[in-house]
Amino acid sequence: MVLTPSKMLSLGTQAPDFKLLDVCSGKSSSLADLKSDKATVIMFICNHCPFVKHLIPALPRLAKEYTAKGISFIAISSNDVLDYPDDSPEKMKELAESAGFVFPYLYDETQEVARSYEAACTPDFYIFDEDLKLAYRGRFDESRPNSEVPVDGRDLAAALDALLAREDVSSDQHPSVGCNIKWKN
Repeated sequence: MVLTPSKMLSLGTQAPDFKLLDVCSGKSSSLADLKSDKATVIMFICNHCPFVKHLIPALPRLAKEYTAKGISFIAISSNDVLDYPDDSPEKMKELAESAGFVFPYLYDETQEVARSYEAACTPDFYIFDEDLKLAYRGRFDESRPNSEVPVDGRDLAAALDALLAREDVSSDQHPSVGCNIKWKN
């Protein structure tokens, strides 16, 4: 594991389109299929990263709360599964089911989607507004493994609350930090 921060894609960037396999349904889904007319959260996560594992108990709860308010959540794993078999589509499906994901968990086999979003680490979060313009990028909250800071998703929630209230999202945004994406050789 190499501790890696988010690259912090420029605010206002248009969400790159994609079509990826949803490991739970077995069907391909595109951004157009999954986006919301209020806001869309795109998360680059994986199964084996301790930073992702740390927030897994809180992530489905937060997603369920905001999905009920019309927000879409999309999780994507882009890791090289040959070197990291715990991130295989079969293991992704197991995690999604056991953790109670209320959102699709997509497999980016070619890693082109991660590259188009300039994703650098897991977890890496992006929130796009109703026009699919980037309004937030960075961390879930300030908690980290062994930090004793509770995992509550406050940074992500604050940005979502602002969008739902049709207010500007604070530009005081902090990079996420986690495991580097495991790029193919």
